[in-house]
Amino acid sequence: MSYTEKFTWAGKELILQRPAPPVEVVSTESKQVRLEKINVHDPQLRPSNYAKAEGTPLPIFQADGVRIDLSKRTKEPMNFWHRNMECDEVIFCHQGSIHWETELGNLTLQAGEMFVIPKGIAHRSLPPENSEQENIILEFKIRGDVSKLI
Repeated sequence: MSYTEKFTWAGKELILQRPAPPVEVVSTESKQVRLEKINVHDPQLRPSNYAKAEGTPLPIFQADGVRIDLSKRTKEPMNFWHRNMECDEVIFCHQGSIHWETELGNLTLQAGEMFVIPKGIAHRSLPPENSEQENIILEFKIRGDVSKLI
């Protein structure tokens, strides 16, 4: 049985037809590779910003040029403005909803929606009024230009 394998890099693609699928990948560049999963609904994953205005999100993944943080801000709005001077931030609302104020304007994200806060733009988040629902937000900090969402 054959299969198609597609490689992508620098905006280019290479498509190869292979005679049989790979059985096992045991190493990449002399490193052991394994699959791991994180359940953002796990109650033990509790960022310090859960009910504290001054709290911070919980880093859950980091690699060259990108960091993913988990935020579960539910009770109090940020009582300060944040300005990330190193990275663009892609904010994805996984569950609940959350309101954002920025220098470029304000918006409210519902579950499944996302937006980009460009590097250097001041922003803060506010949980929706009268909501007891837990908000689960994934924040992707990306070095480099995230000029648009596709």
